[in-house]
Amino acid sequence: MFKKVNRIEHKRNKTEKPKKLNPWIPRIFNHQCYVTFLTGCYSCLWKFRQWEKTKVGFCCCTWKEQLFCPCLVISFVLSLMLLFLWIETSNEYFNFDWVTFLGRGYWFFWSIFILSLAGILTAYSSLLLLLGFLLLWEGIELYLHLCHKIFAPYVHLVSITVMVILFWPVAFYVAHLEREVRMRRYRMTHSEKKRLKKCNVITRLRGLQVAVGLPFLLILLSVYLMPLGIYSPCIQEKENLGPKPTIFGHRGAPMLGPENTMMSFEKAVEHGAHGLETDIHLSYDHVPFLMHDFDLRRTTNIGEVQPESAFENPAFFSWDFLSTLNAGKWFVKPELRPFYNMKPLSEADKERARNQSIPTLADLLTLAEKERKFVIFDLHRPPPKHPLRHTFIRQVVRVILASKIEQHLIFWLPTHDRQYVRSVAPGFQHVGRLVSVKTLAKNNISIINVDYKKLFPNGLRDYKAANIHINVYTVNEPWLFSLAWCSRINSVTTDNIGLLSQLNHPHFFMTPKFYMFMWLLADIISVLFIVAIFCFHWRRETKKEKLFETSSTRTDTQSGIENEEDLHIAMKPPARVVEGPWTLAALHPALPKSGKQHQGHFNVAAPSKKPLPIKNAVTPLKPGKHEIQSPMPTTIFELTQAPTRQATSEATFQTTLPTLKVDKPTMPSIEVPYS
Repeated sequence: MFKKVNRIEHKRNKTEKPKKLNPWIPRIFNHQCYVTFLTGCYSCLWKFRQWEKTKVGFCCCTWKEQLFCPCLVISFVLSLMLLFLWIETSNEYFNFDWVTFLGRGYWFFWSIFILSLAGILTAYSSLLLLLGFLLLWEGIELYLHLCHKIFAPYVHLVSITVMVILFWPVAFYVAHLEREVRMRRYRMTHSEKKRLKKCNVITRLRGLQVAVGLPFLLILLSVYLMPLGIYSPCIQEKENLGPKPTIFGHRGAPMLGPENTMMSFEKAVEHGAHGLETDIHLSYDHVPFLMHDFDLRRTTNIGEVQPESAFENPAFFSWDFLSTLNAGKWFVKPELRPFYNMKPLSEADKERARNQSIPTLADLLTLAEKERKFVIFDLHRPPPKHPLRHTFIRQVVRVILASKIEQHLIFWLPTHDRQYVRSVAPGFQHVGRLVSVKTLAKNNISIINVDYKKLFPNGLRDYKAANIHINVYTVNEPWLFSLAWCSRINSVTTDNIGLLSQLNHPHFFMTPKFYMFMWLLADIISVLFIVAIFCFHWRRETKKEKLFETSSTRTDTQSGIENEEDLHIAMKPPARVVEGPWTLAALHPALPKSGKQHQGHFNVAAPSKKPLPIKNAVTPLKPGKHEIQSPMPTTIFELTQAPTRQATSEATFQTTLPTLKVDKPTMPSIEVPYS
C-alpha cells in the first residue's frame, strides 16, 4: 500500500523556519566521549576507540593488573586511615611543628602540610577506584597507566548512611546477575556439552552474587550490632554529668598574644582562666624568668641583636641582656604565627604585641595574686656550669615567698627536693605525675598532671575513685574537651582558651535512652531503605526478563515455522523445477523416465532387472479457438504434483509455468506397452 501524503501539510512545513540546534552539544557530550574520558584518566588512552571491551565470563584485566588492583585498594585504605588519624591528632599540631622547628631551625606548618598531603592521597586513590569501577560498569578492560602505579598512594567503621548509599549499586548488581542467570538457563539447549559450559557460567554468576552480597551483609550486620560493643563516656544520664573542667592557660593565651608574655597571661585572665601555666628558667645572675624553649631563636629577636648567640641556652645570659630582647614582634609576622587557626589580631593588639618583652616570675606572681589565679609551672634545671645548678629549687621558692602570694594558689609540680619545699612552704599544693595511687598517697599528693593521651585506656578510673584531682594537658580541641568533661576531669590546660571557655555543654553528649532510640530508628530506616532498593532493582530486572522471554518465544515460534517450511521445500521440490527444459521428461511428461519404454529408443544404460510396471495413455489436448487450456495430467502426474502444490502454496517460493497458446494438438496419443 502506498502512504498518502498530505501536500498541504508538506508545503506548510516548508514555510516554517527550522529550529536552531547546537550540533556541538551531542558531538561533545555523548557516551563515547564519556568512555574516552574515563579511559584517558585511568589508562592515558585519549584516542577514540582505543579501549577494548571484555566478554561476559572473562576477566576484566590482565594478571598484572589483577596483582596491582589489591595494591590500589590497600593504598586507599591506608591513606584514608592516615587522614583520619592525622585529623584526630590535631590537638598535637603545635607540638609537632615546634619539634620540627627545633630540628630544622625555621618555623613551618608541617602539620598542615601532612594533613593536606593525606587528603590529596585519599582523594587521588579514591578517584582511581571510582574510575576503575565506572570502567568495569561499561565493560572496558582495565589498564592502569604506569604514572598512576608509580605515584599511587600508600577506618573508622562505616556509618549506616554510607552503607545505605552503597547498597544501591550492590542491589542493582546482584539483581542484574540474577537476571543473567535466568536468561542463560532459558537459553540452554539439549546439547550436553553446551549445557555443561553454560552451567559453569551460571555457577560463576552465582559466585559473583555471593562474593558481592555476603561481605556487604556481614559489614552491615556488624554496623547494626556495633553499639553492643561501644563504650563512650559521653553516653550517660544527665544527673551523672560532672561539672565543667576548670581551665589553665597554657603559657597564657598563646592564640591571642605572644606566649609567656604579660599580654598573653592578661588575655587568659580576660577569658576566665582558672589558672596560669608557664615554664621557668633561671638567668646566670639568679633571676627566674619565663621561657619555654632552650634557646632564644623562636620567640625573641636575638637573631637581629646577637645572632652568634642564638643557639645558646638562655640560662647563660644575664637578666640585663634578656630584658632588652623583644618577645613579641615574631608573633605579628604571618609566616611565624604558631597556630594556623588563629583569629586575626586587631591593630591595637598588634601594637601591643610588638612591645612585649620577657617577663620574670615575679611579674606573673603579681598578676596571679591580684586576680587570685592558680599558678602551675615547669621548672627547668640549669645546665652544667651554672651557679644555681644544685640550688635552683630554693631560689625559686624564695622568689615565690617574697611575692606575698597565697601559698594555696601555687601548684608545685617539680619533683626535686620536695621535702625542703614542704618544710619552707607548707601551703603549696603539690602536684604529682602519673604514678600509682599508693605512691601518691604515701607522698601525700592529691593532684596529678597527666597527658591527655593517658585519658583513653580506662579514663583514669582508679584516680577518680581515690578522689584525686586530675589536670589534663594539653587540650585544644572541643571534642577532646568534651571527652574530658564527660570523663569528670577536674581541670585542663589549653592553648585555645578563647574557644573552650565558650562551651557550655559537652559535644556528643547523649542519654542511654536517646542513643538506643536513635540506634533502633536508624537501623529500621536503613533496613526499609535497603529492602526498597533491593525490591526496586529486583522488579526492574524481572520485568526485563519477562520482556526478553516474550520476545524470544515469538522469535523461536516464527523461526520454527520457517525452518519447517524450508525443510519441507528442500525435501519435496516441484517436479517441473527439477527438470531441465531440454530433458525428455519436460517435453513429454507422459513418457516414462526409462529410456527403453518407447519405440525407437537407444540403449545407453544397462537395462534394469525389474522394469517399472507402468501403463498409461496420454489424452490429447483439445483447446478451443480462443482459450488457453493446460494439458490434462495423468494419474502419476497428479499424485506427484499434489503435494508440490500444497508445499508451494504454504512456502514463499512459487514456480510460474509459461502460458502456452495451442490451436491444434501437437502431440498425438501415445501408448506405452508393458515390456
